[in-house]
Amino acid sequence: MCTSQQRLQRLSLVIFLVSLFFNIRTSYADVGTAALYSPPYLPTACYGIRDASQFPSSNLFAAAGDRIWANGTACGRKYLVKCITSTSTPYACNQNQTIQIKIVDHIGQEASVLSAYNTTLFLSPTAFATIANSSTASSYINIEFEQ
Repeated sequence: MCTSQQRLQRLSLVIFLVSLFFNIRTSYADVGTAALYSPPYLPTACYGIRDASQFPSSNLFAAAGDRIWANGTACGRKYLVKCITSTSTPYACNQNQTIQIKIVDHIGQEASVLSAYNTTLFLSPTAFATIANSSTASSYINIEFEQ
């Protein structure tokens, strides 16, 4: 026979396990780096010389680095992106800011900038400014991203 104290302990355990279950967030995000994507934006590797209507009206777009380019299959993909740290500046991120960007171009290791080799995403100025603090001196940030 269970005492009321044993019932209370069991109930507490069940409540704890249920709350733990609902508070666990499974993350499917990847970690990478982002840099500022500078003009000119046309032509793009995804859409060629077409007009500027290929860019989202929010101006939240990016060029893919080699890591996610996948021979052009990244074109048009949308990613959720969040700044997690800067490579050189503390407090570089706008906390709790997650944006959705669209891939419109490719910047690969053939780029003249040597640091482009390991960059995951090159964010438009609007996208970069939304997730990185405006006082950030760094043009590279560490990001968490997921498709």
